[in-house]
Amino acid sequence: MALHRPAPLAAIIVMGVSGAGKSTIAEALAERLGFPMRDGDAFHPPANVAKMASGVPLTDADRWPWLKAIADAIDAMAAAGTPVVIACSALKRAYREALVHGRKDVVIVYLKGSREVIASRLARRLDHFMPPALLDSQLATLEEPRPDEPAITVNIAGSVEAIVDDIILKLGLAPRRAAS
Repeated sequence: MALHRPAPLAAIIVMGVSGAGKSTIAEALAERLGFPMRDGDAFHPPANVAKMASGVPLTDADRWPWLKAIADAIDAMAAAGTPVVIACSALKRAYREALVHGRKDVVIVYLKGSREVIASRLARRLDHFMPPALLDSQLATLEEPRPDEPAITVNIAGSVEAIVDDIILKLGLAPRRAAS
């Protein structure tokens, strides 16, 4: 069943814990839909990146300016008429509320998977500032989207293509076709 939402869509926020595949899925979804993609990690100030790289979980005080920067980017792209796919952990409901901030044209895609699947993905990742040791912290922080949020949940056990197909189906979207 597709999520009921008004058209046009301003943003799709692909959320989940580190290692769930946010960037990979967001990139594939954006490509399929013909939307630009932005990685929420790029909005972190250097102090946040340094903190995470040293294995220290972020506090809410660390996250608010980051979330505001992402929300501002959504607003700017919406004002320009450019729908966007954004990869962002958005682990707590309050974080998602800050990102959506009452907009009716923003939807959330929650990438859900088992701790074992996510931990194995993190163990294979190279050159990322988020160490696998912070997975338990992220899982403890995670508040799964509730039915009253503009969100869908997708299982991350399948292939990237299958996950993107599921997202497109659940959001009731049609991919843009390249000009012939």
